Amino acid sequence: MAITFYKYQGTGNDFVMVDNRKHSFPTDDEMLVKQICDRRTGVGADGLILLQDHPDYDFEMVYYNADGRLGSMCGNGARCTVRFARQLGVIEDVACFLAADGEHQASVERDLIQLKMNDVHDTEKIGEDFYLNTGSPHYVRFVDNVQDLDVYAEGRAIRYNDRFAAEGTNVNFVERISDNEIFVRTYERGVEDETLSCGTGVTACALVAGLKGLKNPVKVKTLGGELKVTFKQEEDTFKHINLVGPAKQVFTGSVPLQQAQPQQQL
Repeated sequence: MAITFYKYQGTGNDFVMVDNRKHSFPTDDEMLVKQICDRRTGVGADGLILLQDHPDYDFEMVYYNADGRLGSMCGNGARCTVRFARQLGVIEDVACFLAADGEHQASVERDLIQLKMNDVHDTEKIGEDFYLNTGSPHYVRFVDNVQDLDVYAEGRAIRYNDRFAAEGTNVNFVERISDNEIFVRTYERGVEDETLSCGTGVTACALVAGLKGLKNPVKVKTLGGELKVTFKQEEDTFKHINLVGPAKQVFTGSVPLQQAQPQQQL
């Protein structure tokens, strides 16, 4: 038996999408997910996402990290799932869906997907750095020259330090470009490497930029493309947070359940 998949990407953050409304995917098979996400022997992706029915929502998004384990909220993955749901005819231009961190709303605006994120109430200061949760935990550090930074080495050192080693954290390095634009690079837990973009990370960095006085909305440059974050700030609390950016299908194919060897149909 083979599983049909759809490959999507949102500013370079790429995902294997599976329509699991008939519950055909073995949801407890971590090794299968890991094999599918492997970039040398599988399809290759930063994560795998199942789109499933839910009695109270348009759909449910179930996200797995590339290591095969269930993940927390994924902003770019959610935007790709909304695009996928529209392609399947599950939604038209608006969606209300369930993710790991609860309910989300989204809208399709031509090439862009606008995703409403959950409110953020707690932002911890760690020296000159920040730690907050935007559906996933994020460590944020501002630097002078993010382009030349060794994100893998420095991000891994923070992710595996004494405080974060057990549960893990994503680590973001941010350079201020102007009074309303930043450049972000992210080391992601679960992938255990730098990704071209991270939606919850971009959101976290934009909120910290707001704390530092940057203007709203915040434009965000990543290695994989550009995003925008809008929000309403009330002291250290952020509400009405929206992540806006593109999400596109790349290709489709099939994966045998016993082997993660895709037959791509370009």
